[in-house]
Formats: sequence, C-alpha cells, structure tokens
Amino acid sequence: MTSPIISFVELTMNLQRMQFWPTIHRNEMNSTVVLSTDIPKGWGYLTLLAPQSLLCMRSNFLFGSRYWMIQFSAESFFKSVSFRLFGVKCDNEDSEPLENELLNNLLTMGVDVDMAKKRQPGVFNRIDVNEQDLKMFLMSKGASKEVIASIISRYPRAITRTPENLSKRWDLWRRIMASDLEVVKILERSPESFFRSNNNLNLENNIKFLYSVGLTRKCLCRLLTNAPRTFSNSLDLNKQMVEFLQEICLSLGSSDPIDFVRKIIFKNPFILIQSTKRVKANIKFLQSTFNLNNEELLVLICGPGAEILDLSNDYAKRNYKNIKEKLFSLGCTEEVVQKFVLSYPDLIFLGDKKFNDKIDCLIEEKISILQIIETPRILDSSINTLKSRIKELVNVGYNLSTSNIALLSWSQKRYKAKLKKLNIVLGN
Repeated sequence: MTSPIISFVELTMNLQRMQFWPTIHRNEMNSTVVLSTDIPKGWGYLTLLAPQSLLCMRSNFLFGSRYWMIQFSAESFFKSVSFRLFGVKCDNEDSEPLENELLNNLLTMGVDVDMAKKRQPGVFNRIDVNEQDLKMFLMSKGASKEVIASIISRYPRAITRTPENLSKRWDLWRRIMASDLEVVKILERSPESFFRSNNNLNLENNIKFLYSVGLTRKCLCRLLTNAPRTFSNSLDLNKQMVEFLQEICLSLGSSDPIDFVRKIIFKNPFILIQSTKRVKANIKFLQSTFNLNNEELLVLICGPGAEILDLSNDYAKRNYKNIKEKLFSLGCTEEVVQKFVLSYPDLIFLGDKKFNDKIDCLIEEKISILQIIETPRILDSSINTLKSRIKELVNVGYNLSTSNIALLSWSQKRYKAKLKKLNIVLGN
C-alpha cells in the first residue's frame, strides 16, 4: 500500500551522513537517476522524486524488504542539496531502532523525549526543526539547560520556530516585560504561551490595541504573566470583548468606560479569553441573584466580583445554590446568605463537597456559623490546614469559640509567628 506523498519545502541530501554507498543507475527513457542500496531489516521501500525544483517522498511499506530505491530527475540530482535524515520504521518485532540526529540532539540536551512524543508526536515527523538554534537563543537570554530541556519536553513544537521568529517575538514581549529573566520565567511556567503561535504581526497588533484602550504596561504585564493566551487571540476577538465591556459600563450608567475596562481586566486577566456570552450571563446572574441596582453592580464587577465573570454560568449557579441550602440548614436567612457571599464572592468558586466539608469541619470544632459568616476567608484554607491549625491552637489553650478565627486563613509564616507568641503568652 502506498502512503500519501509528503512534500518538502526544503530537502537537503548528504549521502555521507547516511553512511551507505548507493548504486547509481540511469534510465535513458525518462532521464531518471535511480539509487539503490541495502537498508536495515524492517524498513520500507522508499522513493524520492525531484521533478525540477520540487522534491517529494513516497513510501511503500513492503515488510521485510531490505531494498531502498531513490529516484531523482537527472537535471536536479546533481544540485547541491542536503537534508536531515529521518527513519520510517515498520511494526516489526525484529526491527532495529535507527537513531537520528534530532533524537540524539534532544537526548543530549536532557529532553524527556517520551513526554514530548506523547504531547506533540507530529513534531518528530517534520524536517523544519531548529532545536540547536532554540537552545542557543534561549541560553543567550539567560535560560539554563534544565529550563530549556523542560520547555521542549512539555511543548516540543518550540523547536519548529526559526531564530528570526524567536527574536522578533522576544522583542515584542520585551515591550511589556522589564527583563529577559521575566520572560524566561513565564516560558518556564507556561511554554505554550510563547511558542503556541508564530504570528508575530497578530501579537504586535494586540499589544498596540490593548495600550490604545487605556491598559497600562503593568496591566499588560499581568495579562502576559497570568493569561498569555490573550495575545494569541485574534485582534477582532479582543476588540469584541473590550467593546462589549464598554457597552456594559455605559448601560449601567458609568461615564468612564476606559477606567471600567482597565479595572475589570486587572482584577480578572482571564476575561479576554472568555466569550462575551459567558460574561453577559454571569453579570445577569449577579444582578438578579443579589437584587443589585446598577451602581451596586458596577462596584461589584469592578471589584471583588470581577473574577466570577469568567466562570461557567451553570457552575456558578450550582455552587451558589449549594451555599444557600447548606447555610439554610444551619439557620441562616437568605439575607444573611447574600451578605455572606457578597462580602467574599470567591466563595462561589467552591464546589459542593469542598464547601460542605469545610463548614462541617469548623462546626465540629465548636466554631459557630456566625463566626464563619463574619470571617469567610477561612474557607480558602484546605481541610487539612484547618484541622492541623485547630489542633495546634487547642493544644496551646486558644479558645476558638470565643476568639478571633481569622488566623486559620493566615499565611504559614504569619500563623507560625502567632502560634509562637501564643505559646509564650499562654505559658506553654
């Protein structure tokens, strides 16, 4: 069976790198040069065609064959060309693995080849790869060999970018980021953000547009750090969201849509990668659920409620319904529930089980529901953190039912310092 023809933009051949000496035959009828040689067992029958300036490859997989024929048109065979040799291996238990230059280079660089192949296997079928150029470029920007290996392992498509493309893209990112090191840190955390697209013109247009609508460099830096996919969006898509937010602002009675958009994007950098339909549904949910007038809604979505705007609307509704039911079961009124959630809208991010388990954990430790209502941030802590801290505080004689429970949500450093003071004050 013949596989589809694969076209090459650039194909170079160096017979010495193949480490075989072919036999050359000339066909007088069609001016074709035929090269033949033995190839490792388990390889297929390969034909290379080079009519005029185009070279194509066709492979016929004749299992067990040890014959390789390469055909070139006579007029182009002697042109100076070179190519990176890739092996095509048949599914044969007796097949011997053939090392190729790309795999050797990646392994030498410390790349997890198995991970890379699982993530983007198509990269290993391409000839337009520049792993050495990528390595040298990133090292020149301060990236360590370990970071470079990690980037390629997790996002192997990075090796298909040309030095020219990398340099241009880097310069565009530096219009936002203060140093090369900051860019390297983003690539280390999320290599896809930099290498996902090679459309530098789109990136440049997005940067210009976002600056033009009043976003500061600090705001763009936050976008690039937290939601870099924003800059891979089409320009039209980003324009659509910004214009939508400006319309929302005006419809709610505000006269400063630029400031409104800036505040929302700074509070929620992910909003530009969401659909206007989702954001509109969540704004409607907030206004109807909490009976907010236009002014109250503006304050909410420009402030603590901004992060909710990119949630799935069904997820937000389901979580709020669970919060109501759980607190109703503990004697709270709807007014109390609404004030509780509005004081800390991030509660809507908590799924059913997490919210219920944390409430139950606190109630079991003699912490009243009123204390929880007054200190909603303690629900940010994990169950394990809540349990371990409650145990430590009880052991030093701290009365949780009558004392401030805010320390259950403090940072570890701040909490440990407080615990040390309590040990001294309470005589332990």
